[in-house]
Amino acid sequence: MPAVLGALLGCGLLLTVSPFLWPASEKLRRGRHPVPWASLSEKLTLAGLGSVTPAKFIVASAVAALAVGAIVLAFLPVLALGLAAAIATAFIPAVVVSWRARARRRSHRALWPDVVDHLVSAVRSGLSLADGVSALSRVGPAFTRSAFSEFEADYRATANFSRSLDRLKDRLADPVADRILETLRMSREVGGTDLTTILRNLSAYLRQEASIRAEVEARQSWVVNAARLGAIAPWVVLVLLAARPEAAMAYNSAEGMALIAGGFAITLIAYRVMIAIGRLPEEQRWFQ
Repeated sequence: MPAVLGALLGCGLLLTVSPFLWPASEKLRRGRHPVPWASLSEKLTLAGLGSVTPAKFIVASAVAALAVGAIVLAFLPVLALGLAAAIATAFIPAVVVSWRARARRRSHRALWPDVVDHLVSAVRSGLSLADGVSALSRVGPAFTRSAFSEFEADYRATANFSRSLDRLKDRLADPVADRILETLRMSREVGGTDLTTILRNLSAYLRQEASIRAEVEARQSWVVNAARLGAIAPWVVLVLLAARPEAAMAYNSAEGMALIAGGFAITLIAYRVMIAIGRLPEEQRWFQ
């Protein structure tokens, strides 16, 4: 029996460290479930911070967490409260980046049908797919022009349409752009005469989807705002109480630290649950 338990323990440890000993191949990392590092890079790109690397972002978050924790301890001598402030500050930049990425994706969702319409016009006028995509650097929406300009430069330098599309997808980092560009790739590789029909149907579907999502998000926004208010209000009260010396002494005890730690965990769990209930799931990137 001890030998069996030892073997099971060894297998469990081996499975635990296997992702680090035998990392996934590049093809799998770019598949359906991207690694967290790549996910952070995509969020930074969507938030308009494509020049910031994930490593710099993590270091900046850690420095901000240490600074805020030290400031809180300087004004409120409660160790648990300082630690909670530092931990919360470490995650605030990621939350802000996610919020900004969702906001930009939401604002851009209504403009992607215009991109498809420009592609339809280019195809009907007799331009090649590469020239039609390159033309979006001049006639497309403003937020996509720099990415399509880089596509044009890549294609002129390499004459490789597929590789230039992959780089363009990485720059845009948007699931709607993935669908549009993969449709163009399939049309170029397989051929056919139904590209304009497919693009028109895709444009109509994108407009309908954007309209429905905007209506649902407007109705559910009160749930998200209530979750944020409910998460912040108890901590405002705690900060006001901790400003009193006798309350600070009580919170520095073992029971007080346990109370703050438990409240922090409950607040985090409740906030995540309320956000999950009140927010529509974001579309995932399937063609990476």
